[in-house]
Amino acid sequence: MKKLLTLAIAILLSAATYAQIETPVKWGYGVKKISATEAYVMIQATIDPGWHVYSINQKDGGPVKTTITFTPSKEFTLVGKTVEPTPITKFEKSFNMNVLYFEKTVIFKQKVKLTGKQAVVKGKLEFMTCNDQKCLPPDDLDFSVTIK
Repeated sequence: MKKLLTLAIAILLSAATYAQIETPVKWGYGVKKISATEAYVMIQATIDPGWHVYSINQKDGGPVKTTITFTPSKEFTLVGKTVEPTPITKFEKSFNMNVLYFEKTVIFKQKVKLTGKQAVVKGKLEFMTCNDQKCLPPDDLDFSVTIK
């Protein structure tokens, strides 16, 4: 009976370990105020070693590009497009095309103009993470940052 109980516990623990969801990217959000009426909303990805996320400028027909959508609000207006640093460019056989991606960390920035003294900027982030062996399904995250 004791051996059976030990076996059952071992099976449950191994099943729980196998079922863990991989999360190789951690996201953070912040604000850098540049004047009384303008600020940058910053969205940072911290990426585990061996993994990468794709550029907001990735061409169609390959991996899912990172997409940042801001919820319209009367509290602010977007100024220009979201910007990113220069990505790594590499030909990937699995997609049969050049892909644009980031490793380790990346900060996406969106300039906003405030219509009042403060604003809550909300939006949605879609991204896909891959390593040399596999890609995880695209993921969606909601975000919210307060500009004071």
